[in-house]
Formats: sequence, structure tokens, C-alpha cells
Amino acid sequence: MMENKTKITVECTINETIEKVWNYWTASKHIEQWNNASDDWHTPKAINDLKVDGKFVFTMAAKDGSFSFDFGGTYTEVIINKVIKYTMDDGRTAAVDFVTIGDTVEIIETFEAENQNPIEMQKGGWQAILNNFKKYVENN
Repeated sequence: MMENKTKITVECTINETIEKVWNYWTASKHIEQWNNASDDWHTPKAINDLKVDGKFVFTMAAKDGSFSFDFGGTYTEVIINKVIKYTMDDGRTAAVDFVTIGDTVEIIETFEAENQNPIEMQKGGWQAILNNFKKYVENN
């Protein structure tokens, strides 16, 4: 029997077209610019093979060089401009829904919590990355 994992949802509305939002979310050169929760972190390398059974690996690192880790997984569903689902390397699942509303795009990201950190901390970190994405898309 599988354990019932806690799901966390973060979301934001971006004032841009779905085409731009999708491109910035999925293109490695853009992921490297926005994929961090705070200014003292960055993503020096992003590999993204966006297709079912394709893999991604984003290297996330402290800018001072003190710590880094790879965040990776395998895509389980990709519907262009609509949804991305994946399984992380640790077995947790996640889904990202892109909902076009007029001239804006709502991103709703739901993921299974891990057991090492408090739920609020995980939600805060993922929300900070999503907020950084919004800022990057709307200002570039």
C-alpha cells in the first residue's frame, strides 16, 4: 500500500502570453536565469529534455560556492502550453498547470512534500522560485 503523501500547491499569475511563459519555463537558457529561491543562489546549469520519458537536471548552487545539488527527474506528461508532469529522482511527483486567462497565465504547481523539511519551508521555497520566475518573465 502506498503512503498518502502530503501535496503542496503554489501558484501565481503572470502578465504575459502563454507562448512566452511556456518558453521561459522550459528553455534551459531561461531556467538558468530564474530557477532560484533567493539572490544568493543560482542555477549554473540546466539540462531539459521536455518530452514524455525525457529527463531534466538543474544544478542549483550557492553563489559563494559553499553548496550545490542537482534537482532532477523524468517527465511523465507534456501537453504544450497546458501541463507538465514529472517524477523527481527521489520518487515524488509534481504537476505544473498553465491556465490562460485573457492576457495572463496562471501557473499552478503541485508537488509531493519531502520528509526532511517543514511543509511551510518547502512551500515557501517553491513559491519564492515561482515568484522569481514571474519577475523574470515580466521584466525580460
